[in-house]
Amino acid sequence: MAIPKVIGTETEFGITIRNQSDFNPSLSSSQLVNSYQGGRVRVQWSFDEESPGRDARGFGYETYGLADVDAGLVNMVLSNGARFYVDHAHPEYSGPECADPLNAALYDKAGERVVASAADTMRLRLPPGEDLRIHKNNSDGKGNSYGFHENYLVSRLLPFSDLIHYATSWMVSRQILTGSGKLGAENGRRRIPYQLTQRADFFEEEVGLETTLKRPIINTRDEPHGDAAKYRRLHVILGDANMSEVQTFVKLGTTALMLAAIEDSALPDALELADPVEATWRVSHDMTLTEPITMADRGTITVLEMQRQYFEWLSKYAEQELPDEVWSDVIREWGGLLDDLERDPMRTSDRLDWAAKYQILQAFQERDGLAWDDPKLAMIALQYHDTDPEKGLAYRLEKRGSLRRLFTDDEVETATVRPPTDTRAYFRGRCVAQYPTSLVAANWDSLVFDTGESSLKRIPMMEPLRGTEEVVKSLLDTSPLAADLIEALGEY
Repeated sequence: MAIPKVIGTETEFGITIRNQSDFNPSLSSSQLVNSYQGGRVRVQWSFDEESPGRDARGFGYETYGLADVDAGLVNMVLSNGARFYVDHAHPEYSGPECADPLNAALYDKAGERVVASAADTMRLRLPPGEDLRIHKNNSDGKGNSYGFHENYLVSRLLPFSDLIHYATSWMVSRQILTGSGKLGAENGRRRIPYQLTQRADFFEEEVGLETTLKRPIINTRDEPHGDAAKYRRLHVILGDANMSEVQTFVKLGTTALMLAAIEDSALPDALELADPVEATWRVSHDMTLTEPITMADRGTITVLEMQRQYFEWLSKYAEQELPDEVWSDVIREWGGLLDDLERDPMRTSDRLDWAAKYQILQAFQERDGLAWDDPKLAMIALQYHDTDPEKGLAYRLEKRGSLRRLFTDDEVETATVRPPTDTRAYFRGRCVAQYPTSLVAANWDSLVFDTGESSLKRIPMMEPLRGTEEVVKSLLDTSPLAADLIEALGEY
């Protein structure tokens, strides 16, 4: 049986300071992270157990992905179990590990609030006239793409070749569910007025280790952040950062279902495409969702037909193997989206960012007689992703009920300071809140404490589903000091 699909998300935010003549994105990102005043502790990120150069295909590069020391120094671990730091000159929020897609969507949304809060504090220090803007998007419109990544726990027993075989076409087809919409095209792709996704134009390989150049549909980084004998972590880089809560939930939930079904050998066909990379661009560029895509057997299929077939297989699988209500909700939301996409894609504008943003842009275009490449439209498109609750267009849609929500403001705010209760993120978050002066280093699978002794104390956390509230709450409640915790753990 498939192992539980522990899920986490990573968002690199766009950052700019208008009217700042010497704007430096790395420096500004560092200032933003350091401005966060919520529950957090500034620690050194420990790269000891990280291996970004190890390839799931059985080889690796010793010099690939060397640790960015500067990024490690500008690093916060938050009381909600997340990491907030600087990566590739962007502020990045990596959400805590979550045991289901609904919680993962909640903590992804909490990341927007964390960044917005840090921005509010940073603005107080800026000279008059300078304007800090943070965007949850994936392209600066100048040829640069930055990532939204998803992580899923997968069994080490599953051959990676099976993941490649079955998941490649899924990743291509799910773009109709994951796109946040984009004006025009980049990276040498054919000129178009608007497309579904911000990331597709930058993908150039089917399978590979890279995440910033020659991006692959299936990323092969073999860095499980857990017991490597038992687990893989599928690192998904083909997907947009979404403002829509429903869209994030469906994106994460359907992909987790797909991976579970692959583990359980529950898929009768891989729906192999003749050229998955070209199909990635074609799907994103097809606003009608009806353009035929060539399959490996030389037949053709539309992206909606692909998604319908996946829906049939995975809804039956979920009914038989995953009876929890959250998976029924995934199927219900997914089916509703497919029904509306078939009738009229714009019927999904209350749930899918690409449709919501397209309607806004189309209204301005028709009202003001703007061409699709007008700079005014580009500014409006960017404002959709603004993380300032008073200025972001997605937030305005939410406030008037035009973009559906799954969470209340209070639930999101609580998630910025409290960790999930059903993964090891609970232990990490509680330690941040309880022992801020003793915690000196961290990574996803360990914490390092200075208890005043001659050597530092490292607590391994190799099991993502241990360290839960049920297991460790009483231990933490009765350990007022980090030294007490270390001593108590030694008795287990």
